[in-house]
Amino acid sequence: MKEWTLEERYRVLESPEDIRDLHERIKKSVYRQKYHVQPVTGLSSDPNGFTKYKDTWHLFYQWCPWGAVHGLKYWYHVTSKDLVRWENAGVGLKPDRDYDNKGCHSGSAISTDEALYFFYTGNHRDENWVRTPYTCAAYLGEDGSPVKLPEPLFGPRDDYSEHQRDPKVIYVPEKRMYYIFIGAQTLDKKGCVQVYRSGELLSGWTFAGQLNVPGYEDFGGMWECPCIGRIGDKDVLLFSPQYTKLPGRSESTNHNVYIIGRMDYDTLTFIPDGEYQHLDFGFDFYAAQLASNVDDPDREIIIGWIGLPDNHYPTEPEEWEGSMSLPRELRIRDGILYQTPLPEMRTLRDGILYTDVPEYDEKTDACADGTISENASDALELPAFGEMELFFDGKDAAFSLFAREDGSGGLTFSYDAEERICTIDRSGMDKRFNEKVGEVLTMPLRTPLKKLRIFIDRSSVELFANDGEETFTTHLYPTERERWFRTAGEIGTTIWQLKASVEDNFVV
Repeated sequence: MKEWTLEERYRVLESPEDIRDLHERIKKSVYRQKYHVQPVTGLSSDPNGFTKYKDTWHLFYQWCPWGAVHGLKYWYHVTSKDLVRWENAGVGLKPDRDYDNKGCHSGSAISTDEALYFFYTGNHRDENWVRTPYTCAAYLGEDGSPVKLPEPLFGPRDDYSEHQRDPKVIYVPEKRMYYIFIGAQTLDKKGCVQVYRSGELLSGWTFAGQLNVPGYEDFGGMWECPCIGRIGDKDVLLFSPQYTKLPGRSESTNHNVYIIGRMDYDTLTFIPDGEYQHLDFGFDFYAAQLASNVDDPDREIIIGWIGLPDNHYPTEPEEWEGSMSLPRELRIRDGILYQTPLPEMRTLRDGILYTDVPEYDEKTDACADGTISENASDALELPAFGEMELFFDGKDAAFSLFAREDGSGGLTFSYDAEERICTIDRSGMDKRFNEKVGEVLTMPLRTPLKKLRIFIDRSSVELFANDGEETFTTHLYPTERERWFRTAGEIGTTIWQLKASVEDNFVV
């Protein structure tokens, strides 16, 4: 594995030609995704600036262009008309001011009828490498490129640690006020959220106070990427607690959770309805961000980073790493978030490769009770990228994705019907990674397992259980011999080939 010097990691990208050859090498990788947003070169991490402006969806991701390493961060820009087909648009924000001299770190966006605005953390370091995080703003110029304000909106508070970042901007109509939520850490190293407010987007910001979340005063050592949204009559608080282990999450110290409740902007208190829940139970899901301008009071749309801070992946020797998750539709049912792929994802289906479900309805993704064939195949060849629907009869069941032809290995999934627990194990894959963090995780369900919808891309797998009751996301890097699907138990199966929907073009 390459050892990166500080100078290499924080080198300034002077010209697209600096990385053109790198892109030419990277695009030949067998693990390049076909319908997930991925870095044009180097490392992609947190999703940023996710919003709809006029008739176009804008998404940025934190980007280090030089390789699979955290260093000088840019925002890279992609666009879409339908949240399914994405086009590279080039560099969005670049670290070219003193206040962001060592990186444009994560943030958000908001649009009005007149303009699209961006809020981000400017990572400044002095000659002694002492960090100062600034909250900065920009707007989309007439040429389609962000235009930065000459000065930051505000600097850090000295009554918190240096960890103050990831501004999420929202507008609260009943207060006629804009708010910025910032992930932070107290001086005694406890995770929290700072709240700022202003009647104007680009001026007048004042510190309103620290968000109070009763029962979560000692939850994690830093809250990254705080995000708040509203679904129906409920508020949803999302954040990524760091420096802490949580039950059932093996050795990981980075997580993504949500709390449903009610936000009181007068007292800056988020009142939980119950305990926190995991946004995704998988090995690789982090820093999820809600889109702005969804224009539907009963849903939100979310996208996350398939990856985790400090983890390492098999594409590092190829000098690239990371991708975004599928955008997911969020709705609240029975007191929990249900996450489902957007309906537009069905437009990528390019023919059924296999089905043993006689009464399957493709339009509704429905399987009538009792229609699972007794002659279902237990050995199928998987597409390199595609979609699966699995139907269960309520009993114990198991299957393997990307097993070898003799049935060994693969990503194994087992369901304990009595306990309603799914166990996912990736230790059987040829390419193993992050073994010390953990290779086996569980996904508890609230209702019996009836259905799994699985999206397979060339280096990731996303599972949606019971129409989004729970989700599980993992990177996966199958070798040439790992291409079989094996089952044990009554499992109905439908497999589609999918069309590619991301352009792997060199645009910088």
